[in-house]
Amino acid sequence: MSDNIHRLLEIMATLRDPQKGCDWDKQQDFSSIVPHTLEEAHEVAEAIEQQDYVALKDELGDLLFQVVFYAQLGKEAGLFDFESIVAGLNDKLIRRHPHVFEKKASLTEQELDAQWEAIKQSERKEKPEFGADVIQGLPALTRAKKIQKRAASLGFDWPDYHGALDKVEEEVDEVKEALAHDPYSEHSAEELGDLLFATVNVIRHTKRDPEQLLRQATRKFSNRFVQIEGVLAKQNLTLEESSLAQMDEAWELIKKRVK
Repeated sequence: MSDNIHRLLEIMATLRDPQKGCDWDKQQDFSSIVPHTLEEAHEVAEAIEQQDYVALKDELGDLLFQVVFYAQLGKEAGLFDFESIVAGLNDKLIRRHPHVFEKKASLTEQELDAQWEAIKQSERKEKPEFGADVIQGLPALTRAKKIQKRAASLGFDWPDYHGALDKVEEEVDEVKEALAHDPYSEHSAEELGDLLFATVNVIRHTKRDPEQLLRQATRKFSNRFVQIEGVLAKQNLTLEESSLAQMDEAWELIKKRVK
């Protein structure tokens, strides 16, 4: 173990020390740390998307601290420690990459996917229910993609994005029909959910991540909306004073600028 890792584990143990530790750190448990872990993971993703690699180094450190915190809690409870986490990870990486550590073979992308699914399938034997090993707490878009990928590995999938896109068009028609009848009904909500699920399937077929694409689209919208205020200010208008038509005109002007 490197000196820096050893020092990091000692710092964590000190933070949790009953006598001389930090009051906040001493109060935490597995459950209370989860929100912080999720936040740090999202901050890592954001730094990568913004190509801010200085920030990325810091964010990765914050994420590593989450792992070290869990390891300390596990050690205190006699469940596991940092060494056993790393040992388990080492074994898993070797087990899941036989083409690197055993066969020394170069595989195509399709062969790699098939091998990965076969290995994962052998690891799922204790969880026979379909999708049982896909964590319920994942972001909904990510879980939908994983469930779809699992079904695809069993042969239940379109050969390319065209079939998935046709399904989106079918779901759009069903949403229109449901909304026309009652936009606030449970049936409308169900059809909207089906449309989201079908859209994720198209994204999966294009080898993109739905969470990332939605974050990027949201960021683009936010950046453009902020600019609306500047356009309206030149007309001596505020957002609150402007009509929808005025805001829409400003929006279209901003869209033309960024093209």
